[in-house]
Amino acid sequence: MSIQSPSVASTDRPELQKAAQEFVDAGFGGLELRVHDEHGEWVGTAGIRELGSTEEPPVDGRFRVGSVTKTFVSTVVLQLVAEGKLELDGAVAGHLPRFELDPRITVRMLLDHTSGLFNYTGEYYPDGTVVAGLPATGKEWADNRLQGYTPDELVEFALAKPARFEPGAEWSYSNTNYTVAALLIEAVTGRTFVEELQTRIVEPLGLTGTVEPGARTDIPGPHSHGYLRYQDGDEWTVVDVTEQNPSLLFAAGSMLSTTQDLHKFMSALQSGELLPAELLTQMRTPQPKSGPLNYGLGLFAQDTGTETIYHHNGSAPGGYGALMYSSADGTRTLTAAITMGDADVDLLQIFPPALERLVQAAFGNTSSPL
Repeated sequence: MSIQSPSVASTDRPELQKAAQEFVDAGFGGLELRVHDEHGEWVGTAGIRELGSTEEPPVDGRFRVGSVTKTFVSTVVLQLVAEGKLELDGAVAGHLPRFELDPRITVRMLLDHTSGLFNYTGEYYPDGTVVAGLPATGKEWADNRLQGYTPDELVEFALAKPARFEPGAEWSYSNTNYTVAALLIEAVTGRTFVEELQTRIVEPLGLTGTVEPGARTDIPGPHSHGYLRYQDGDEWTVVDVTEQNPSLLFAAGSMLSTTQDLHKFMSALQSGELLPAELLTQMRTPQPKSGPLNYGLGLFAQDTGTETIYHHNGSAPGGYGALMYSSADGTRTLTAAITMGDADVDLLQIFPPALERLVQAAFGNTSSPL
């Protein structure tokens, strides 16, 4: 199904509908896709809203955006840098003395994942070694998915583990970095992260579907259901994980939003509405140690072969995924809500090719490295 905004000329985009359907054909439960470009606005859905039903995903329903949250957090931190309340290369420890952080860790290291802080959802090393974190995958997470955590508990858990490396020495994606970044926002402003998010981004941009839910386990308003398929002994189990406690990933993967809100946010960010040009450039500039991932300060950079686009995707521990892409000027965006179903497939195998086809349909060739 495809829908065009009444405010723009109706545009038939079969290549976008086909790319959306390919996600479902590959094994995902449902997808809502929103594209803004020179042809106007296009919204399409594929799949189902809930297992056992033929109802399609709601247009602009709320969903769990996972690590897309990090781009919002980074934007607020960089706004504080612009206001002189933080220094990008200044130490974090003095602002959060209760944690006794390594004094070499800077604000930049939190945002570009070079702090070395242990990832509280677990560390996976190139040699196959795994150091367990808080329950965040499979049956263990499913059984504990309503358990709540405070931000301090997350950070203290991480600090009780050995650092992955010396600050600044390497690059490794760590949820801990962004939970600490949100607590840094609170320490500097004297207000909660939720309050700063509301007054700096949500309210000015009119993001009516975006919320940092705290420990709220449900998704208010229209939404699709998300499922987790996991192995329990010799048996495979499918669980509806629509209700889950997002406080496990406070400020690292906790937010709820809509495809329309993600479009508004990403368009405003890339067009320079939210940050001074110098800081937006730094946000976009990849940390060399991130290698081919090209991770900057809360944004990935990707060369499509004809231009550089910017993105941050995300996934909740189970059930949901999010896509958020934009051209450098913010005039062209792709945002999507993805839900998992009950298909007997390896999502890690089917996701990359489906994603490449989708991004190619919206932005063109994606094969060239940055």
